[in-house]
Amino acid sequence: MNDRFVWRKKIERDVSQGLPLDEFSIKAEKKRQRERMAEIEKVKKRREERALEKARHEEEMALLARERARAEFQDWEKKEEEFHFDQSKIRSEIRLREGRTKPIDVLIKHLDPSHDFDIEINEPYMVFKGLNVNEMEELHGDIKMHLDLDSETPTRVQYWEALLVVCDWELAEARKRDALERARVRGEHLPQELIAEERGLHASVEADVKKLLHGKTYDELQDLQSQIESQMRSGTAKVVEYWEAILKRLHIYKAKACLKEIHANTLRKHLEFLQKPVEEGKDMKMEQNSRHDEEDSYQDAMGNEALSPEPILDEESQEEEAASGSYSPQLLHGDEDEDAVDPEEDRVMLERKRMAVLEERRVQELASRPTPEDNFEKTALKAMGTMEEGDAVFGSTDEINLDSQVYWWHDKYRPRKPKYFNRVHTGYEWNKYNQTHYDHDNPPPKIVQGYKFNIFYPDLVDKSKAPNYTIEKDGDSAETCIIRFHAGPPYEDIAFRIVNKEWEYSHKKGFKSTFERGILHLYFNFKRYRYRR
Repeated sequence: MNDRFVWRKKIERDVSQGLPLDEFSIKAEKKRQRERMAEIEKVKKRREERALEKARHEEEMALLARERARAEFQDWEKKEEEFHFDQSKIRSEIRLREGRTKPIDVLIKHLDPSHDFDIEINEPYMVFKGLNVNEMEELHGDIKMHLDLDSETPTRVQYWEALLVVCDWELAEARKRDALERARVRGEHLPQELIAEERGLHASVEADVKKLLHGKTYDELQDLQSQIESQMRSGTAKVVEYWEAILKRLHIYKAKACLKEIHANTLRKHLEFLQKPVEEGKDMKMEQNSRHDEEDSYQDAMGNEALSPEPILDEESQEEEAASGSYSPQLLHGDEDEDAVDPEEDRVMLERKRMAVLEERRVQELASRPTPEDNFEKTALKAMGTMEEGDAVFGSTDEINLDSQVYWWHDKYRPRKPKYFNRVHTGYEWNKYNQTHYDHDNPPPKIVQGYKFNIFYPDLVDKSKAPNYTIEKDGDSAETCIIRFHAGPPYEDIAFRIVNKEWEYSHKKGFKSTFERGILHLYFNFKRYRYRR
């Protein structure tokens, strides 16, 4: 059992086939053993290399997955920032419309003037006057957000960069004033960081610096900065501290000059927009004047041909007139009954006709513009969705004339009924009874399944109080009831006759009762009951 196995029959067969005996020696066997071991080592090495390559590939794939996830996260983060930025612009517009203006709203209105609001006359940097430290810190965050996200044009980027420079300066000055005031009230010493930080100039040269920098444009201040920096680099500047203090002030004046130029361009564009209708009216008036002058000259020419005296060809009559000393022709009129036209009256009549033409064109332009009611109807139609099968307009034929109403605000406001855009939803109710007695070829009668009311209140005096609705009895009828909508001045109550059924108040079942953007939305469906024997 402990001896080495030797395959004698195989060796004898190989020798008989002509193989040399050296192939079966111990040396040859050891050589073959070494070759087998080397092959095993190569296999093990290749296996280890494959394992390392697989691990490296898995690590690269994990790294790629992390990079992809990071890119997606950055994309989502950017979209979230853009969404918040758009929402901030919407909030700013709402605050401007409602008179709750914040400093950032004024700066946005400077950059994007709307024709719905008044234009700002003062420069943008004047908004920092009168703000405390907390308000400036909030405004600083808003400006930084707009600088990061509002980069449509280079002008906008330059505008927010200049505002950020001015805001940093004003915020530092406000903090310094607060620290000085706090130290003075408490009787403490001035903080060391404020003592070490020199932000101003000596009183004796303050006026010289303001005189040097005030009133210059952005390009002039840029040239002045390059000259001062070149002098300081070359060593020709005599008082280095003075020029360094000026350079500290120079970037503030550059930012204010940049804002002033952008504001001037905005005012110029707004003025051109306002002058366009006036110029169009003037051009139209000049065209009418020229046409009227041409008609007058043509009429004068025709009148002269009709009324001019005929030439006298008789020489004897000419000699008689010469003897009498009269060479003037006799004044003749074509019609003795025609009346002379007063030039002043003719001019007044012409001006009246021109004004009538201008007024007619203005009325046509106003008629072509969309009315607020059209916008309200579009909003209501978008909220209700498209017309489905069984939907119908629920309009003026279903409105109920209420009794004469007297309100406390009748003397102050002119009462009027609100506009509305309603819809009624009808359909088949396939309960057990209807399934038994009807089919699709012979359907059951349609029943009212719900209503959608959109009542427009764009001119409410008190917008803090939302309109409401109440349900009232319809006389002795148990099948119908009256829904009355009530709001404050200047709107009267409005009522409709609807089916008297129990409502579904679940939002999932289509119930909606909101008041937004001047529209009262009331959508509801009726409860459905199962048929039982």
